[in-house]
Amino acid sequence: MKSIECAAVTSDFRGRERPRHTQIWSIELSGPEKNAVLLLAHGSPESVDDIPEFLGRITGGRPVPPGVIEEVKRRYELIGRSPLTELTLRQGRLLADELRSPVYVGMRNWKPYIAETLRTMNSDGIVRAVAICMAPQNSRTSVGLYRAALNLGEDAERHPPLAVDFVESWHDHPFLIKAFAEKFRAGWQHACKQMSARLPVIFTAHSVPQRTVAEGDPYEDQTKETASLVAREASLASGDWNFAFQSQGMSGGAWLGPTVESTILELKEKGHAGVLLQPIGFLCDHVEILYDIDIALKQFAEKQGMRLWRAHSLNDSPLLTAALADLSRSRIGLPIVK
Repeated sequence: MKSIECAAVTSDFRGRERPRHTQIWSIELSGPEKNAVLLLAHGSPESVDDIPEFLGRITGGRPVPPGVIEEVKRRYELIGRSPLTELTLRQGRLLADELRSPVYVGMRNWKPYIAETLRTMNSDGIVRAVAICMAPQNSRTSVGLYRAALNLGEDAERHPPLAVDFVESWHDHPFLIKAFAEKFRAGWQHACKQMSARLPVIFTAHSVPQRTVAEGDPYEDQTKETASLVAREASLASGDWNFAFQSQGMSGGAWLGPTVESTILELKEKGHAGVLLQPIGFLCDHVEILYDIDIALKQFAEKQGMRLWRAHSLNDSPLLTAALADLSRSRIGLPIVK
């Protein structure tokens, strides 16, 4: 079975050449049905000039204040680029290698768009797919929007229709928990050695508007459950770790807390001089990691006289690949390749 990768070359925000975007699929399909896996992710702009259009996709076409656009541009310029699309495509390649089955990637807010990917799948003759969001906790502000984008794609002409098994959440998958714990242990041991002290930990997830949870969204409970499971897997005592929400939005209205900033201040008051952050709501590096944590939160901690470390993101973690493969096999009956 061959895996085909099509890539164009463009440059990042600092002018370095890099792959623009890639579709992954197999051209030799076996078995009576042509089954596949579809990974869904947020997407990331390819240049600073793309940011206004990118933000417009996120807001559904609603006007974005000029100040917000300039602030987002500033953040992307500071990190050079967001590798989210590139890393998601790499995760797809690793999954395709593990499954020996076709894997596709679709982005909600940028190329390759979900609708485009669905058309490609139809053209390739795929008749059944399992859709996995690269956001393991279920919120209507993320997973719900991926599902909506997937349904909108059904307007495209498909012969025969593509049957999609949509994974609502996988926040407690054993391999996912092990993957986070593996990255945590390495980061925590390094940070504790640097400080010659047992550092407190803050597990983080992206905040959402409070009204979302008030309306019955399971996201808050699922993020906290993921954190608790990772802490247990890593043998952390209850007093060693905290949970906080990061990356609160710039729009009006209340967002879920506590914030990472307020939690850092509480740890400072308890006499701690350093802290380790472990994001458990993100599966790869992107702007919420590379700017929000590595730049903004690190600067905030330093102003408080504290040092801040972060555990590495999962990115191409073999345990993450194992989690995705197990989900795929359990939903679509793909064979186990030995």
